[in-house]
Amino acid sequence: MKQTPQQNQSESVATEIDQLREMLSRDQIKRARRLLKTMHPAKIASLLERLTPQQRVDALHQLDARTEPKVLSYLSSALRTQLAYELDADMGPSEDGASPANSRVDEEPETQLRLVLEALDQGKLKRIARLFHKLHPARIAGLLESLPATERASVWDMVEGERTAKVLRHLHEEVRRRLASEMDMEHLVEAARGLEPDDLVDLIQDLPTATGRQILDAMDQRERERLQSMLSYPEDTAGGLMNMDQVEVRSNIKVGTLLRYLRLREELPPNTDKFFVIDRKHRYQGTLRTERVLTARPETSVSELMETDFEPVPANQKSDAVAQRFEQEDLNSAPVVDAEGRLLGRITIDDVVDVIREQSAHALLGMAGLDEETDMFAPVLASSRRRAVWLGINLITAFLAAWVIGLFEGTLQQVVALAVLMPIVASMGGIAGSQTLTLVIRGLATGQLGSGNTRILLLKEMGIGLLNGLLWALVVAALAIVWFGNWTIGGIIAVAILLNLLCAAASGVAIPLLMSRLGIDPALAGSVVLTTVTDIVGFFAFLGLATLILL
Repeated sequence: MKQTPQQNQSESVATEIDQLREMLSRDQIKRARRLLKTMHPAKIASLLERLTPQQRVDALHQLDARTEPKVLSYLSSALRTQLAYELDADMGPSEDGASPANSRVDEEPETQLRLVLEALDQGKLKRIARLFHKLHPARIAGLLESLPATERASVWDMVEGERTAKVLRHLHEEVRRRLASEMDMEHLVEAARGLEPDDLVDLIQDLPTATGRQILDAMDQRERERLQSMLSYPEDTAGGLMNMDQVEVRSNIKVGTLLRYLRLREELPPNTDKFFVIDRKHRYQGTLRTERVLTARPETSVSELMETDFEPVPANQKSDAVAQRFEQEDLNSAPVVDAEGRLLGRITIDDVVDVIREQSAHALLGMAGLDEETDMFAPVLASSRRRAVWLGINLITAFLAAWVIGLFEGTLQQVVALAVLMPIVASMGGIAGSQTLTLVIRGLATGQLGSGNTRILLLKEMGIGLLNGLLWALVVAALAIVWFGNWTIGGIIAVAILLNLLCAAASGVAIPLLMSRLGIDPALAGSVVLTTVTDIVGFFAFLGLATLILL
């Protein structure tokens, strides 16, 4: 007998109920979550009506923050009330209750992470939603980055829709790109509308071209034109950093007129410490500090209060130079202009803090060849591929050092003590060189080191290398003489250490300067090259001297 569509639908619902019940009874929480994600909210509501109270609560825990209200809208008011009571009882006491874990959750980052991991393990995702509800978006972003990639998507679903944009803003680039790529387009566009233009530009640049185009198309024409203007500048320039929310005024208006205009706006853009004065052709004329507006008489003209000596930031200026100026002049905001002097936007201190943070992370990770690995829990294959390149480069440098040692194989076979002492020479040179290298890289980054003072720094570092070389050469020589009872070996290692420390000082200055001129980031590759140089020079000096003197 042929079945009707209603019978087929009923059997389908019954099958899915059985599947869901089996998953929940076997604690297959992830499978249940995936099954519910594929269903329409009305269908989920129908399933909830047929489950036991505990199964209903377990299923409700798996619904994301956007789907849950839609599902509840299909339920009767009596069942919604019952579900709210059952869910509240299942999650335990609230922050106003007696739970010690929740009482100080805002003060204990480790406690927050532990609560999230426990909720994930037990499948009680609504506990995470409750926690996120009272946390700052920056802290939520930190918790997301502390989770393995496999669990991050489930926790991300617990972020309330209106806070999604704020959390995205605080995520590191790699994590933000991954989470955004997993969001459906409707949700992504909704989140994008809540971002500041400069943060939205960063997000669009992180996403695939087609996805970024869809976000742009979803914006109104005026916002789309602003975003396209900002996207026309490279990410690492002032134009890529700027926002277009500045307050512009004309020099011929009175303070009273400006104050009335500001009242009509109701609120000022964040970090507004100055207004920007422009002419009729939109060319930048100067700045007007907010405190001067507040204390001036209403009849005073803007032209009497404005400061014309504040230099604007060119749109093509590099972001690290912008950050350096903000630091040196203690700025909160600065105007950005194009080549013709027209005002384009402004850069604020929060954008500069992001630049400084990225530079610090880049320098730290770059020392180990991990400049792109901002996600601690990135997939294994992606991380392995990045690290393999640097491991391969390191292998080449190790073979170079091994080749130098191989040149003196006969010497090592006859004087075994040389093999024991050999690593000391290379290690001393490597440490001394790293100290100089770090100092020079910092000088280049802050602009303190240039062609005019490079020679002075080189002489200083050579002097330090000479003094430290003499000191530690004598110490190591004395220890070698006591250890092996051989004055000649002590003298050889002393000379080798002195030569290697002098070479390390010279290399620590020369390598980053040369790399900088070649357009290579010394923070990324400087340590690898330096280690190779000090190893080769150290081994060659030590074993070469031993060959000449002992054999």
